[in-house]
Amino acid sequence: MRFAPQAEQFAEQGYAVFEGALVGEALDLLRAECDAFVAREDAKMDAAGVERIDLSHRGKRYFANECQREVPALRSVLFSNTMADVCRAALGDTAYFFFDQYVVKCPEAGMPFSWHQDSGYVVGNGGPADHAPYLTCWITLDDATEANGTVRVVPGSHRNGIIEHARLEGSNDLEAAPAETRGVTVEVAAGSIVAFSSLLLHATGANTSDAPRRVYLAQYSPEVILNPGTRQLRRNAIPLLQGGRQVTFS
Repeated sequence: MRFAPQAEQFAEQGYAVFEGALVGEALDLLRAECDAFVAREDAKMDAAGVERIDLSHRGKRYFANECQREVPALRSVLFSNTMADVCRAALGDTAYFFFDQYVVKCPEAGMPFSWHQDSGYVVGNGGPADHAPYLTCWITLDDATEANGTVRVVPGSHRNGIIEHARLEGSNDLEAAPAETRGVTVEVAAGSIVAFSSLLLHATGANTSDAPRRVYLAQYSPEVILNPGTRQLRRNAIPLLQGGRQVTFS
């Protein structure tokens, strides 16, 4: 199997690194669309007369989501052979595209992001508590370093189930562990993918560098995720892998 070492690491530690997995046209496309989505978030804040919407803080950090719905060209990455291979290594034979977003930390003022589990945000925002753990693919559009706020992880923490999260005033973050929690800092080159379980405890630091730190985040689930009560679809559920075979292409 392609990415067999990463599959072993993911099973044991809850995360794996795919160095330089996306290069060339794929990386160029993700970079080219990023600024427009940051501008979209600024326009939302302008219209509302505020400096923060959800997790986006003007001039500090931005979370722009459901990007592939507005720019279908992004599906050439989301449903690529590379992402199918990453999903096989991390999830197995079944994978549905669930969610995408750009995460940008502005130069010198890029805010940190608190220790959390991605599944904690699903539950904290009204989603089902019994959803199967899903996969987050943290795709770096720039070299990700400690100085510009790369991701930090707690290996093995994916075995602990969903931890209780508290909403922080000011940032609107959900926090599941204190800021001083020790973890492993993952520094990777642009075009790499840090893949981790939605149950893995992780955080990102502040961007103290003089350039933005840009990430495109793609998530895949091993099953369709439905909202509790209504049983309506949560986010997306586009099949990528069925029985180990890729069924959707860009």
